[in-house]
Amino acid sequence: MSKILVVDDDNDMCLLLNRFLTRNGYEVAGTNSGAAAIEWMKKNQPDLVLCDFRLEDMTGMVLLGKIKEMHPNAPVIIITGYSDVKDAVEVMKLGAYDYVTKPLFPDEIILTIKKALSAPGKDQGVPRASTPAQSVTTGSTTAQPKTKTVFNDNYIMGDSPEFANIIKQIELVGPTNYSVIIYGESGSGKEAIAQQIHNKSKRANKPFVAIDCGALSKELAGSELFGHEKGAFTGALNQKTGSLEYANEGTIFLDEIGNLSYDIQVSLLRVVQERKIRRVGGNKDIELDLRIIVASNEKLWDVARMGKFREDLYHRFNEFSIEVPPLRERKSDIMTFANHFLKMTNAELGKDVKGFTKEVEDIFKNYIWYGNLRELKNVIKRSTLLTDGGYVETRSLPFEIVNFHKLQFDTAPVQVAKPEHIPVSTSVPAQPVSYENKLKSANLDAEYEVILDALKQANFNKSKAAILLNIDRKTLYNKMKQFKEFNIE
Repeated sequence: MSKILVVDDDNDMCLLLNRFLTRNGYEVAGTNSGAAAIEWMKKNQPDLVLCDFRLEDMTGMVLLGKIKEMHPNAPVIIITGYSDVKDAVEVMKLGAYDYVTKPLFPDEIILTIKKALSAPGKDQGVPRASTPAQSVTTGSTTAQPKTKTVFNDNYIMGDSPEFANIIKQIELVGPTNYSVIIYGESGSGKEAIAQQIHNKSKRANKPFVAIDCGALSKELAGSELFGHEKGAFTGALNQKTGSLEYANEGTIFLDEIGNLSYDIQVSLLRVVQERKIRRVGGNKDIELDLRIIVASNEKLWDVARMGKFREDLYHRFNEFSIEVPPLRERKSDIMTFANHFLKMTNAELGKDVKGFTKEVEDIFKNYIWYGNLRELKNVIKRSTLLTDGGYVETRSLPFEIVNFHKLQFDTAPVQVAKPEHIPVSTSVPAQPVSYENKLKSANLDAEYEVILDALKQANFNKSKAAILLNIDRKTLYNKMKQFKEFNIE
């Protein structure tokens, strides 16, 4: 029986998840703070950790680092509100397996947990080996537009003018043996581009190994990349082949290369210069013949000038570079990817959702997509799960995406419609306010804005918003059901 640790400062949520997961055959332990979770993990070994992104005593990012130090192979799933999606995607670079957004849905939670527990190595640092992909063109329909697709690990190439330029660069550099730097935001599809470069090379029939350097701890990075000999350090019970050796004659893709420690960069420089490695604890050089492709969400030259990345290593890698624009800058790709992810999710869930309503398409095209393709994929998975008919409708989308433009914290003050003879301030106060008094004095039209304001202040945690409003959670839920904008059925 798999043991799951649930970490959430909302005790009701903790108990709810505990009961639900126990009924589904898991052994569950729950804590209400990061410190308590750390103490629990000193005495216990979790198979998986389900952690809220915002805890009272620390962020999910800090706790993730502690978990990876204590139990590096335990997958971590981050629970987040939509205002934190951008941060949640960043946390995935540090080794989180995935994130799920509030409100939580039972089928989504169980599906994500099962996939995490069955993942090879249950660790984002484990190399992902791929076989050659094939490019095909699908037929054009209303729901599934014509698009060039790469059927390998569910990769797909967009057909926007911006991506057409990237494909030209792939065709140009693919047949060479050049090292390549791929720049782009997290979740923008850098690994798919690296895979396609490999497919266009003479090494296409050899291994393609992808490593997320952001998920490698300083202590384990050397062993993961270079391998180790038996007895090289405490816990090295057997000899291990490193990812670089595993990729011999093929291509290795090092994502978020800037996260590697300076010591590892020194060792990597020798690999690039001499095409040789030495396992940790070993005394024998191993010859390598491989192509190196790296990726970063920061300009490596700027990082090198700040002293955080070796300049000589940067120049070795910088034989060719490709910049991947974020999804929000190539809007014509959004529905191409959305339809592809819908097809994948239909196959996974055994459903037959045909496409999206025009309103949903417009929402997708106007949303900012902080997490790029990774966020879009998660939204499609959730909305498909909640769709009963033939097309995804707005009621199946997360509230924060449907109301994206209303929820911008940096926009003008919220304008609340109220009777003219009642003087009110329409700005969101900087200091804590009495939401209880506001709720009691507000009419029905203004009540929506008051509830929305409280939800924003509570980071869309309904229990905390209810406390601000001085009502119980059930009452808040019932009030939200009055307004279709909240998508509460």
